[in-house]
Amino acid sequence: MKDVIYLLFQLLTTIAKLLRPSGGKTLIAENLLLKQQLIIHSRTRQRAPNLSTQDRAILGFWSLFLNPKRIVRAAIIIKPSTLLRFHNALKKRKYRLLYSPDGEHKPGPKGPSAEVINAIVEMKQRNPRFGCPRIAQQINRAFGLELDKDTVRRVLAVHLKPDPNNRGPSWLTTIGNAKDSLWSLDLFRCESIVLKSHWVMVVMDQYTRRIIGFGVHAGNVDGPALCRMFNEATSGHDWPKNLSSDNDPLFQYHRWKANLRVLDIDEIKSLPHVPMSHPFVERLIGSVRRELLDQTLFWTATDLENKLQEYQCYYNEKRTHSGRQGATPIESAGNKVVDINDYRWEKHCRGLFELPVAA
Repeated sequence: MKDVIYLLFQLLTTIAKLLRPSGGKTLIAENLLLKQQLIIHSRTRQRAPNLSTQDRAILGFWSLFLNPKRIVRAAIIIKPSTLLRFHNALKKRKYRLLYSPDGEHKPGPKGPSAEVINAIVEMKQRNPRFGCPRIAQQINRAFGLELDKDTVRRVLAVHLKPDPNNRGPSWLTTIGNAKDSLWSLDLFRCESIVLKSHWVMVVMDQYTRRIIGFGVHAGNVDGPALCRMFNEATSGHDWPKNLSSDNDPLFQYHRWKANLRVLDIDEIKSLPHVPMSHPFVERLIGSVRRELLDQTLFWTATDLENKLQEYQCYYNEKRTHSGRQGATPIESAGNKVVDINDYRWEKHCRGLFELPVAA
């Protein structure tokens, strides 16, 4: 107890000497400065010791009580540049405190509201395969906003918490899925759940990007089957003046060319071995594969036709298109802006896609 009292007494004496307007505080400051330098110098290092933040703060503080002429003599292991940097930092801090507004910051750009953030996050959670441009276009079309993909990306980066267990459609969804003068068509093949090959013909309008229809055939395709698929895909529509196709040998059948002559349709061929010369329908086939066929299974040709027909309605009426500035190939009749505070989610293609609609 006596040692503690002596220690407090020495501490009070030192504080009194420092506060007293005399040369005592300079002497004490210089002694403490030298002691701190000895502590730094005694560290076992082969080269000049590194100064920590605590060392710089202590040395800079005690140097404030010294005469500038004494600092050069007292600075044994400290370079003058260290003291100058410390002095400049204190000077900047001083003027920042003097002239900075108290608690007032320059307002930044106002971000989207909480309702918009919730809609963006929920659409991404319900449609994991949607990218930022697609989400922005769907939100703009549904709610009449003007979001861009960068805003969606920033919102998802902050507010979206990915579900590690979400690796695709659920088993319930998987079981539930058990005008113009130039059209484009192409064929692609897909496999059923029992690995039976099915050929699909897709016909689209290049101007509006809408899907005219699909034709499905199980097994090998010949001339009559090709004509039947085309007639099924285009039934109920007026014939176009021109039809764009690639150089597939299937389109060299005599029956196919005769069918086009009867319908008075001119066939335009793309460049051989150049898929970019036939881009729109190739991109459409990729979308059908990624968004539908890679996410569900089918049993028979009839089952595949039903699923493709549902996807056609979703693609033409609900799905936004980048080539049309976020519009759909066919705008729904009576389409209106949805209130961001009152909406519900509508399922398409048996739950593969969910889009907001008016509640």
